[in-house]
Amino acid sequence: MSNTRIARRYAEAFLLAAEEQKLLKKVGDDFLKLRDLLNESHELQLFLKSPVIKTEKKQEVLTALFEKKVQPLTFVLLQLLAEKGRESFLPEIIETFFLLRDEKLGILNVHVRTAVEFTRQQKSELEKHFELYSKKKIQVDVQVDPSLIGGFVARIGDTLFDGSIKRQLELLRQRFAEHLEVN
Repeated sequence: MSNTRIARRYAEAFLLAAEEQKLLKKVGDDFLKLRDLLNESHELQLFLKSPVIKTEKKQEVLTALFEKKVQPLTFVLLQLLAEKGRESFLPEIIETFFLLRDEKLGILNVHVRTAVEFTRQQKSELEKHFELYSKKKIQVDVQVDPSLIGGFVARIGDTLFDGSIKRQLELLRQRFAEHLEVN
């Protein structure tokens, strides 16, 4: 079975359990913390992926790290993953959980790269425009990318909105090149 299918099965089951127990928001917060921790700690990633470390040891460490810091439902998932030898799938399970949760809640994720940090008002205006465009609630993830020179690039799924100065300069260069070839 592929990693994606495994991650999806666990994420779907966890999402269903969280909904049944009315803990969707709280386990979502747990997963945000776990995702941040995994992104910050290369050692934790290696620990979870190591086939050399025994299941019992992984469960002990997970208990020490998370038992008192996450919801009991989240902790049960972590223990189950360790017991089944699936703990290395945790990052994929977390990402799949967020995708499924957002889909269920009608939230559309927009990934925006911008040359400079947006003000709150600019971010709010961008959210309003994309909500009108998509007819869904929008969640914007903004990353600063100085290589854009100015403007922004937004991605919603497979659709790209490129309003960057860099792209405008590339288009202008292409027009000049075409004009020079014709003459």
